[in-house]
Amino acid sequence: MSQPQQQQKQRPAAPADTTGKVKAFFRELSIVVGAFLILNSFVLASFEVPTGSMENEIMTGDFLLVNKFVFGGTTPRTIPFTNYRLPAFKLPSFWDVERGDVIVFIFPGMREEVTARDFAYYLKRAIAVAGDTLEIRNRIVYINGEAMTNPRNIKFNYPTIRPPEWHDPRIFPPGAPFNEDHYGPIRVPAEGDVIPLNARNYREWEVFIRREGHLCSLVDGQVTVDEVKADSYTVGRDYVFGMGDNRDNSLDSRFWGFIPKEDVIGTPLIVYWSWNPETPLSAFSDKLSSIRFGRFGTLVR
Repeated sequence: MSQPQQQQKQRPAAPADTTGKVKAFFRELSIVVGAFLILNSFVLASFEVPTGSMENEIMTGDFLLVNKFVFGGTTPRTIPFTNYRLPAFKLPSFWDVERGDVIVFIFPGMREEVTARDFAYYLKRAIAVAGDTLEIRNRIVYINGEAMTNPRNIKFNYPTIRPPEWHDPRIFPPGAPFNEDHYGPIRVPAEGDVIPLNARNYREWEVFIRREGHLCSLVDGQVTVDEVKADSYTVGRDYVFGMGDNRDNSLDSRFWGFIPKEDVIGTPLIVYWSWNPETPLSAFSDKLSSIRFGRFGTLVR
């Protein structure tokens, strides 16, 4: 048989070869996407900083690599691009949150919210952990009676300190006689803590108990938990207390309460990109000129 005839007989196999290449491409693509999802869920993730509450340690418009592995990575918490929440599987953490750690966590909600209206990740510094007693006097943070060393880039925007007799109505817990500069003393709840309950402190603990998954009501001056009269409540999990380094420009645990330790998802490692978030992408040349090259590679501490 001649050479041209052989080539003609081999041509019908070409579509099969093309189909095989397409299948191989999508198989390799699925492996890459799957590896990315596993890496993003359990090891490393990217986080864009939307506010200035951690300035000057972390700036608005910084993009961070977040180590999720250290506190136990999780499967996705929401359906991508939506606020629809999913049950999540979390790996065991390798070590606990420590005082001074910068943490990324699931926002628990505003002071009066049992569940946050929108799912969001927040970034703060863990000032106190479960079982600690925290107090702020004249802007100095005391943990278990000892003054805490200030973060290296702590920032105050107002020159004057609020007097202790001024009570901020926005403060946590509701009705507490505190403000941002004079706060506490308050104990960060730990699993197993027993909290006395009565009509006087009901408002202080109502949302906290409901966030732990229990009904809590005040009926005729008597507190009920899960429709049973109760004069105490046993805490079901550990918590941390978070604050921003930009102390006068940070809505944090002083305003909306404790952070469940199980909702801490990671700690930022490094700034890999930074630019001015207020410059729109439509002004592309201005956006490029706003890149902060000096922030690249900055380690977060």
